[in-house]
Amino acid sequence: MGERDDPQLGRRAQTGRAARLMDLLGLSEDELCRTLDVDPLTLLSGQLEHRSELPILLDLLDEASERAGPAVLRRWVRAAGPSGRPIDALLRRDFGAFEDAVEELADRGFLLRGGG
Repeated sequence: MGERDDPQLGRRAQTGRAARLMDLLGLSEDELCRTLDVDPLTLLSGQLEHRSELPILLDLLDEASERAGPAVLRRWVRAAGPSGRPIDALLRRDFGAFEDAVEELADRGFLLRGGG
């Protein structure tokens, strides 16, 4: 029986994905809720099935996480880059701008400049 057949299993999987995104980027609960456009109760209950951006964001961050590591990603998301801070794009739910920021990070070789 898979996630689609077992609603409880599906909710736990979604909650786990949300927690992974939160951990990868060092997001607060409020920042995560704003990024996913959900209230805290929805987040805690794991009823995120309709949030298609969650698996997309995690897929987008997979390579960055493997190459740079979570510590660099946590600094990067709050550092000013050529197009502003990636966290600001997330909070605006401008996922195209966030994807561009991830690509810029990859193009620079997953390095951050300055004290961050």
